[in-house]
This record gives sequence, C-alpha cells and structure tokens, in this order.
Amino acid sequence: MRNTIALLLAGGVGSRLNLLAQVRAKPAVTFGGSYRIIDFTLSNAANSGIENVGILTQYKPYSLMRHLGTGAAWDFIGRIRGAKILPPKTGWKESDWYRGTADAVAQNLDYLDRFQCDYVLIVSGDHIYYMNYAELIDFHIAHKAKATIATRIVPLDMASEFGIAEVDENYKIINWVEKPPVPKSNLASMGIYLFNTDFLRLCLEKDNMQGYDFGKHVIPWILKNHEAYAFPFDGYWQDVGTIKAYWDTNMDLLRPDSGLDIDKWMIRTNVEEEGMPGDRMATYFASTSKVTNSIISRDCQIAGEIINSIISPGVILEPGAIVKDSVIMHDVVIGKNTVIDQAIIDKNCEIGENTIIGFGDNTTPNKDFPKHLNSGLVLIGKNARVKPGVRLGRNSLVYYNADVDDFTQSEYPAGATVQAAYNNRLPL
Repeated sequence: MRNTIALLLAGGVGSRLNLLAQVRAKPAVTFGGSYRIIDFTLSNAANSGIENVGILTQYKPYSLMRHLGTGAAWDFIGRIRGAKILPPKTGWKESDWYRGTADAVAQNLDYLDRFQCDYVLIVSGDHIYYMNYAELIDFHIAHKAKATIATRIVPLDMASEFGIAEVDENYKIINWVEKPPVPKSNLASMGIYLFNTDFLRLCLEKDNMQGYDFGKHVIPWILKNHEAYAFPFDGYWQDVGTIKAYWDTNMDLLRPDSGLDIDKWMIRTNVEEEGMPGDRMATYFASTSKVTNSIISRDCQIAGEIINSIISPGVILEPGAIVKDSVIMHDVVIGKNTVIDQAIIDKNCEIGENTIIGFGDNTTPNKDFPKHLNSGLVLIGKNARVKPGVRLGRNSLVYYNADVDDFTQSEYPAGATVQAAYNNRLPL
C-alpha cells in the first residue's frame, strides 16, 4: 500500500455533540471506556497496510495531538511509516483557516509532494466502523475510476442527513445530492473518498474548486465534468455526530448482535499518552459490588451496582450507588446512594451522595439545546461537581466546570440546564 497516502480529517467542531466537543476536538472524545473516536480510523488505516497518514487538525487540537503522540501506538513510526499532524497554515488572514473539507485538503497538497503516491485516501476521524481500505482501492482500480466514494445503505428517514448517490448497474454515480430534503435514494456517502493523485490535484485547482466542501462542491463538479463511482459497503458504520448517536453506539458494545467488535477489529489506542499511564492499576470490586452486562476499564473502584453501562478508567463508585444505561468517562467519582440512569458524564466529575440523575419523562427536551438533548439522556460536562442530594430530570445538561454552588435548587425538572459561574475555573 506504499502507493496510497491517507489524509485524515480531524478538524471539525462537532457542535451537535454539545459539551463533549466544546472542550476537545470531536475525534478526541472518549469512546468505549479506554478508546477515542479517532482510534477506529487510525486502526483501519494501520490494519489495511496504509503506511503514512496526514492528520488535518484545527478545532481545539491539543488533546488530540497529545493522544496521537508519535503515532507508535498504531505502528505509524519508522523510516517509511508515519502519522504527521497537519495544522492549518494560519497567518494574518481569517481565510487561512480551513473553510471546509476540500479546502483543508487543498491547503495540504504539498504534504503529498514528499511521497510518490498514486492514490490519496481521504477519511474522517469521527466515525465508528471497520473497513479494509484495500478492498476500496481494489474496487477503484477495477473500475478504472478517478474518484470513488465509499457508500452504504441507511434508513430512508435518515437519508436527508447525508450526501446521497444514485448509481447504475456498474456503481457509476449518475446523480448526487448533498443532504436532500426529499431523498430519492438511501445510498449514503460515508465521508470516505479515494482519488487518483493527479485527479485530486485537478479537482482542487483554483479554477475548478467551486467551493470548499467535498460533498457540496467537489463531487458535483466531478459529476458535471468527469465521473465517479460508489463503493458499496455493508459492514458496521456509525456517525456519532449527535449525543443520541454517541450513546447508542457505546451501547452497541454491550449488544452481542450489533456487529461492533473492538477486539475482532483490532482497534488500537495510545494508553501511554501524557497524564494517562498505560500501567494503571487493576480494578477493585468490593463485596458490595454488582455488575451486569457492562464494560469496566482499569483502575476503577467499584462498590455499587453497574447495569448495562460503559465505565472508563479511574472511576470510583461508592457503596449504594447505581449506574444504569450510562457512559461514564475517566476519573469520575460517584457518591454513596446516588442513582444515575441514562446519562453521559464527562471526565473528572464528582457526583455527590444521594443524588438522582435521570428521572421523569423523556418528552421534554432541553430548554437551551432541544435538538441535542431530546431522547431522555442527561449530559454532564467535564470537571463538574454535582451538589449532594440534587435531582436532575431527563434531558438535563450541566455545564463543564459547574461547582456545587451553581446548584441553586434541590430538584431540576426535565430539560433543565445548570450553568457554571466560571467556565474557565479549571483547565480544559
């Protein structure tokens, strides 16, 4: 695969993930206990024989860059192998920042100059999936394509969220609409593109580049002037771009028939990044602990009950506490007799004793973010300290760095938001 270079897009804001992506780049969000979302794309590249990856960062890149390190965790290190961070070439003009996926690649075409590559694979760092990219490349070559888009069938009621292709019997794309309000097809783009290198340069020439996004601008230009093919993919793939999708996909780890299998897929992660030593202690289970259908990471202390949940390293669950259908990130402390039901709790939070998180009906959306929190989940941001004895209704949100003094009520109804007086109190 030395004739293929991968460019990994990891600079998006991920606004629909709300607080989870306000303190870090979306691909750096914790997933499945000890992993990050970007681990899946990086592992796919490594397992497919890709030897060099350029990683295009932009929005809040520090934790992502720290996680990537030297690239050694994915074997991207050595004389002919590498994972290179490609930040925006920022100068004095606002336009120096990436204005879209195609603009990000266009600004980094010089990265390709150091390699003699026939093909450029463009992938996103914010999806959970397994793919052997060699199969995509073989398809591309067999069809004598200049541009190939990885696609998969999605439910028709979700098709308006994607770029949608219509194809002929040879998988040549005959029609393409980006996020159509009334889709005529449910063959959706996965945000994975393969180009002949020279053709990619042609597409991104100033005179040909009619906009800054692949789906909205580059693909339509190609279909008007050339042709492109759709690679059919039928494996597991999830876009974790919303709070509900992120929670659902984590829960898929606990469903044997979901198709999501981290071990089988050989997903790798960096367990020795700064501040997160890979030799964390073994987890301790007290005699009062009870665990049902859950994933428990290393270095936890479990004295309560966990049901159908994902628990990251360093979590402390005190006696009498119950966690159900939830995702708990690193180093969260959950006090005695607290009940957490359908919640996502970010890193370094402290949940006081006798607290109830997630009660009442699912039908009242969050008052400030009704499109983000409307399925019954409670979202608690990084470094928050929830006051003991507080009751939080479903679809509630607690801002990162919120302190106990920010909780001015003993009970918050469904859809409530708890602001933080000083969001810069702790480093993010």
